[in-house]
Amino acid sequence: MFELRFFEIYRNGDYLLRLAEGIWLSISLTVGAAIIGFVVAGMLAAVRNAKVPVAAQLSAAYVEFIRNTPLIVQLFFVAFGLPLLFGYSWPFWAHALLGLTLNFSAYFAEILRSGLQSISKGQIEAAIALGLKPLQRFRKVIVPQVIASVYPSLTSQFIFLFLTTGVISEIGVEDLTHAGVFIDSRTFRSFEIFITLTLLYVAIALLFKFGMLAIDRHYFAWKDR
Repeated sequence: MFELRFFEIYRNGDYLLRLAEGIWLSISLTVGAAIIGFVVAGMLAAVRNAKVPVAAQLSAAYVEFIRNTPLIVQLFFVAFGLPLLFGYSWPFWAHALLGLTLNFSAYFAEILRSGLQSISKGQIEAAIALGLKPLQRFRKVIVPQVIASVYPSLTSQFIFLFLTTGVISEIGVEDLTHAGVFIDSRTFRSFEIFITLTLLYVAIALLFKFGMLAIDRHYFAWKDR
C-alpha cells in the first residue's frame, strides 16, 4: 500500500531552507518583473494610443512578437542567446527577470491600451475646460481612471506572472519549483514534493489575490459609486 511520507521534507532543515529561499526568489522576481514590466507597458501603450507613425508600429510589432512566441523560448534566448551575441555574463536570476519583464510587458501593454481607449473624450474636454495642463490631465484624470478600469485584469495577469515563474527553473534559477525538483532528486518522494509545491503556489497566489483585492477596495472604491 502506498504510504505518504511528507515528514521526509519537513524533518530536513536544508530542504525547508531551500523551499523558503525558492519562495522568496519567486516572489521577488514576480514583483520586480511586474513593476518594471508595468512601466515598460505604460510607455508601449501610450505610444500606440498616440499613434506616432513609426513608434506605434514598432510597439505593435514588439507586442505581437512577444505574445506569439512561447515564454520558455524567450527565456532560453535571453539566458543563452543574448550573452553569446553581446558577450556579457549575468546571474541566472537576472536573465529570468529580464525575460519575464519582456514577456509580461507585452500583455500589460494591451491591458493598459484598452484602458486608455475606454477614456471618453468628454473626460478630456472637461479637464481642459477646468484649465488643467496636459501633465495634470494625465496624472489626475487619465491615469486614475485607466488603472481603475483595468485593475481586475492587471491583478489576474500579476497572479499569472507569479505562477509562470515555475518555468524559470529550466534556465537554472533556484526558484520554488527548482527547490522542489532538488528535494525530489534526493528523496524520490515525487508525489509528496509536488503536492507540497502545489499547496505553496496556491497559498501564495491567494495571498496575492486578497492583497490586490484590499488595494482595490482601498484606492478604487470611488469607481463603484
